[in-house]
Amino acid sequence: MTLARVLAVLSAVSLVAAFALATLLPPPLTLAQMVAMLDARLLYDAHEFVANHLSAWLWAHLLLPLLLRPCWLMPAAAGLLFAGGAMTLGSRKSVSRPHRWRS
Repeated sequence: MTLARVLAVLSAVSLVAAFALATLLPPPLTLAQMVAMLDARLLYDAHEFVANHLSAWLWAHLLLPLLLRPCWLMPAAAGLLFAGGAMTLGSRKSVSRPHRWRS
């Protein structure tokens, strides 16, 4: 039950963050532009790390398309996933003992 509450709180925080990003920042701002605003060298370092230690296709086919999406999309998706996990874990009913009939 506590894991469901933790996931519900994470969902609320993620959805509020997504709403704040969507309303306060310019509409066409991508995730790559937002990361570049925070740290200009981070994208270059991330690309070098992925290319040297993982695989080049990971950057080209997974990370780069995510960086081209709107900046509010990642927290919104995380919020929806957390909400689904909270609803799944919170909907489990506890097993009650069967009733015994006395004769």
